[in-house]
Amino acid sequence: MAAENGPTAGEYIAHHLTHWQNKPMNGVVDFSVFNLDSIIWALVLGIAGSFLLWKTARAVTSGVPGRLQAAVEILVEMVDNQAKGIIHNAHSRKLVAPLALSVFIWIFLMNAMDLLPVDLLPKIWGGLFNAVGGDPHHAYMRVVPTADLSTTFGLSVSVLLVCIAYNIKIKGMGGWLHEMFTAPFGNHPILWPFNFVMQIIEFAAKTVSHGMRLFGNMYAGELVFLLIALMGGAAAVSLSGILLPIGQVIAGTVWALFHLLIITIQAFIFMMLALVYVGQAHDHH
Repeated sequence: MAAENGPTAGEYIAHHLTHWQNKPMNGVVDFSVFNLDSIIWALVLGIAGSFLLWKTARAVTSGVPGRLQAAVEILVEMVDNQAKGIIHNAHSRKLVAPLALSVFIWIFLMNAMDLLPVDLLPKIWGGLFNAVGGDPHHAYMRVVPTADLSTTFGLSVSVLLVCIAYNIKIKGMGGWLHEMFTAPFGNHPILWPFNFVMQIIEFAAKTVSHGMRLFGNMYAGELVFLLIALMGGAAAVSLSGILLPIGQVIAGTVWALFHLLIITIQAFIFMMLALVYVGQAHDHH
């Protein structure tokens, strides 16, 4: 796209991939900088998912269930069966199974934000920004929290903390520390440092891969939607025909249908890995 007719393709993508933050990064690592858009949308969708489950639970009937109740019951049964197959401690499942259900629904809702038209909410935000006297070109708004590495790492670190808590609860502090220094190579004092380093590497690798897998898939999906949106922009400034707009609609529809499968699978994989990691915390070495 020509610069005089609007942003270039690179500028368009860069604008859509820039977070609304509490202050500029200034090119340095600053842990006091927060991606406000990711935090707000994650909270809104978490509250929405919790309200949906609460509303469904209040309306439960023993007669013929409605569609929403039937869907939630199927989902609850699926998660419960997965939890039973991985975590054999019935007492732990009372907390872990609802936690896994909440994780699945929350991540699915955050992923599903990718299905909205890429310019819809950013345009609305830009209009509000302009209404209060701000420059809409600096009104940044990313609406897919799971396409933000800080969000997915926050989720994976939370799973790590749950795993550590269950390691201590099931094995005791002494038992867990003993395992940290004696597995996987053995109980000889010479092997203790190697065992401890291996355990730390295992915890770190699981946490990083857990968060990176979800982030990578959602970030790639977001980029594809942006590239499809650029087809419409290119048609507006360079073509008088309708072939490219039709191609944009077809490509967007096909990718959205395929992406619906991706966002569901990614939520399921994250939930299953969380169950597996918590299940491993119940195993004695």
